[in-house]
Amino acid sequence: MPELPEVETTRLGLSPHLIGRRITKINLHRRDLRWPIPEQIYALEGALIHSISRRAKYLLIETDSGTALWHLGMSGSLRVLSPETERKLHDHVDWQLDSGMQLRFHDPRRFGCLLFLGDDSSSLETGVSAKKLLGVLGPEPLSAAFNGLDFYRASRNRKLPIKHFLMDQGNVTGVGNIYAAESLFQAGVRPTRAAGTLSRAECNRLVQFVKAILGSAIAQGGTTLRDFVNPDGVPGYFEQALFVYGRAGMPCKRCNSTILLAALGNRQSSFCPKCQK
Repeated sequence: MPELPEVETTRLGLSPHLIGRRITKINLHRRDLRWPIPEQIYALEGALIHSISRRAKYLLIETDSGTALWHLGMSGSLRVLSPETERKLHDHVDWQLDSGMQLRFHDPRRFGCLLFLGDDSSSLETGVSAKKLLGVLGPEPLSAAFNGLDFYRASRNRKLPIKHFLMDQGNVTGVGNIYAAESLFQAGVRPTRAAGTLSRAECNRLVQFVKAILGSAIAQGGTTLRDFVNPDGVPGYFEQALFVYGRAGMPCKRCNSTILLAALGNRQSSFCPKCQK
């Protein structure tokens, strides 16, 4: 699924096409995504787009009539296309822009969402509160608020596997499966270790690698594994730099040991038995 670097790549790609443009019409080809798209979204017709920001894996398109909250789900993508572009089966939302272009949301699995972030009355219709979705999130991983000392303090006495602890959105936002696995490899920490067993030095090292790997992935346009493409339709290239994710049974790029799979609840996580302790 699209993770933080893919969402940030999308934000960077959309910004020059959307900021300063007016939404002239909204077409909802179907409303049953992860949650129903609320009627309030039509309040954005005629609105001027002021900014596009990201919080964790959510995109916030801010206008003078309110804010739209997008999530790409497992297979979603947002692209700016010419109005002549033929609509495909899983193209669910179109925003027509005063530039003559249109913003299109494509989502085969329909786990993405489009919500209205305003007075939160839309939660009565959708059954979910956009404000509450944002309110439970922890610090951004690329911000100073995510640091080794606070991460170390939060992990004390925690028996949860460190990979699950790292992916808990209340501890740090937007670190998903791919980048958690890669960060733990670079930090030399096995994903099954209890979070509370990590030393302060290990927590510092892990936080540093989370920041470095996410930054590198953003610079390379994200990771294309199945469905992700950036707003121009170009895939990301960070997959070429993966050390453990998706490489079970293959030799470690660093020590040549065989990459193994560890069971973590209903998931499996790749790791190197020699490089990660």
